[in-house]
Amino acid sequence: MAPVESPASGSNPSSEAGIYRKSYKYTAIFAVALSQRLCSIHHLIGKNDMKKLHSGFTLIELVIVIAIIGILAAIALPKFVSLQRDARIAKLQAARGAVNAAAAIVHAAYLSRSGVPDTAACPGTSITANNALNGTLCTENGVVLLANGYPSGAVFLGATTPGIIGAAGLVSTFSPNLAQLNAEGFGASVAGNVTRISVIGGPGTSSGSVGSQDNPTCSFTYASAGTSGAAPVVSPVTTTGC
Repeated sequence: MAPVESPASGSNPSSEAGIYRKSYKYTAIFAVALSQRLCSIHHLIGKNDMKKLHSGFTLIELVIVIAIIGILAAIALPKFVSLQRDARIAKLQAARGAVNAAAAIVHAAYLSRSGVPDTAACPGTSITANNALNGTLCTENGVVLLANGYPSGAVFLGATTPGIIGAAGLVSTFSPNLAQLNAEGFGASVAGNVTRISVIGGPGTSSGSVGSQDNPTCSFTYASAGTSGAAPVVSPVTTTGC
């Protein structure tokens, strides 16, 4: 059984594209009109004055350049900020996909081993997995803790035997603590049997230095399977603070 997913939610960044196209169109029209008006004023300057001004930029030319730069900056800056938010949302969605895939793969391995304990320690560790319903299971990255045949969502960060965060391989460290997650742009917290995974950097990121940051407003949760035969529940992403 695959992890249960709540109905999809979140923002639709592409809906803002039409607004930016219209803003750019009207701004371009304004810039052209401004340039034509200033050029007509420039044409009114006498020929003698023109000869004097050929030695450098005129005030009108500088005004035109500054006006165009200001207009373009007013358009580009909000779009740049929006692209950063889109990137954080994409990273969060990718993490959610990795969690769903890890839960399905670990559960398939648990079913295939039928509760028969391994005969040797998991490569790279000193732990011999027992493959029990609420036991341990050896993966290619290391040993993970199970909850009803799926990766557990109740394991504290940095534990010797991780749960869903280690199984999903979100960062380069197999069982990362919060500082190691923060260093690669993630946050996380564990409460009961629920692990919340977040992407930091957005306006909803908690204050503090790297190593203590989380962002509940750019996150999703993974709740351990409650009973044998049930699947873990992965919530929709929350993107209000990404």
